[in-house]
Amino acid sequence: MGDANNIQIMAEPQMDPNVCRFIVDRPVYNGLVTCKNEKMAEGSPLMEGLFAISGIREVMVAGSTVTIAKKSTLEWHQIGKEIGTVIREKITAGGKLIDEESLNKDLPVNPELKAQVQEVFDEEINPGLASHGGSAEVIDAKGNTVFITLSGGCQGCASASQTLRYGIERILRERIPTIEEVIDVTDHSAGINPYM
Repeated sequence: MGDANNIQIMAEPQMDPNVCRFIVDRPVYNGLVTCKNEKMAEGSPLMEGLFAISGIREVMVAGSTVTIAKKSTLEWHQIGKEIGTVIREKITAGGKLIDEESLNKDLPVNPELKAQVQEVFDEEINPGLASHGGSAEVIDAKGNTVFITLSGGCQGCASASQTLRYGIERILRERIPTIEEVIDVTDHSAGINPYM
């Protein structure tokens, strides 16, 4: 339980104007789960709450990141507060947020994409991050979504989200145009220098 006002959430609109990431200051779900409609959401309090908001098309949760796609013409600043309220209320209520049994959580695994991303990490990205004591690792690739973790000096670094969005993600999209989304599943609240 706890006080919902103590839960910090940062919104990060994506290149696709209909997609926004909501990064919570604590883990929401240990793993990856995707929900595409209200029927799939049944039995998962967090998903039910989010799909009760008008205009939500799809929700993906990985670690402390809740990625939402909308079909609404409303801007993110108009529905973002409602999304934040739902996330805070469901976390504060305690209990299970996600029911894995009711959701088809496994997107098709994409080992070829994972290998391509790892190659870009090894050859281009990690040499630069190493100069700051950090590194990035690809954890998985499902569909056209890539899941990564940051470690060393990057875990808990106040600039981690900027490094991800304007450095790592930009390079990956340039080298591998089929990538739809890059999701950081690092627990930035842990480590030596947590920033949340």
